[in-house]
Amino acid sequence: MKFKPLNDYVLVTNVKAEEKTSGGIIIPDAAKEKPQEGKVIAAGPGRRDRDGNRIAMEVKAGDKILFGKFAGTEIKINGVEQVIMKEDDIFAIIG
Repeated sequence: MKFKPLNDYVLVTNVKAEEKTSGGIIIPDAAKEKPQEGKVIAAGPGRRDRDGNRIAMEVKAGDKILFGKFAGTEIKINGVEQVIMKEDDIFAIIG
């Protein structure tokens, strides 16, 4: 399925959460925190200002990002869980 976000929406795939602590303890699935890092899969063209002009997106496909813990909406595309969110929910691009 082809997927293209509209306006200032971004499609993100989560980066895997850590399986072990730094001390070597294995974390069960129920205790894992929701990941806050992801990789941008697709980005919309950007929102419009009051005059109808496009405001360019700062993120692009391939960027690794940091976002809020409860940001976006989880969706499944071709059996893969992903998150769609507004660009405003993104805190930073990780270099």
